[in-house]
Amino acid sequence: MTRPAPTDHSEFHARYVNLVPETDLLSAMRAQAAVTQAALLAFADRPDHRYAPGKWSVRQVLGHMADTERIFGYRALSVARGDAAPLPSVEQDGWMANSDFASSSLEDLLAGFQAVRTGNLSLLSGFTPAAWERRGVASGHTVTVRAQAYMLLGHERAHLEILREKYS
Repeated sequence: MTRPAPTDHSEFHARYVNLVPETDLLSAMRAQAAVTQAALLAFADRPDHRYAPGKWSVRQVLGHMADTERIFGYRALSVARGDAAPLPSVEQDGWMANSDFASSSLEDLLAGFQAVRTGNLSLLSGFTPAAWERRGVASGHTVTVRAQAYMLLGHERAHLEILREKYS
């Protein structure tokens, strides 16, 4: 699979696409599972750790990752199926204010994230070459299914990098 072009996604989302150098995207997504699990379980003894006041806890970061996995997966599905309706933006802080990730264990949140990823892998594996190239609108910007899939993995890697750099 070829990498998404800059015209396949918003400038904001380029930071996620750029974290995925692989061209065998589905294999990279499968391989990422063990990396993500190890990185998050390193915080098993401190899931409510925040690197600064007002910042998200480790649990909240993982909950946000799962929410975003769902959103990006839905966007990929909608665009792949040719839905012409523009897909809305998501205000992550508003979503976080209405979540209750603190009531779930880190292990349960991780299992939920992995379940959504498994579902997205199944979904993406069934797309035709034409579906990967379809364009739609999400958050007011043109996006291809291919770019949306790269964003799935890039978003995960971006948050693991933040956990490694700021939370450890």
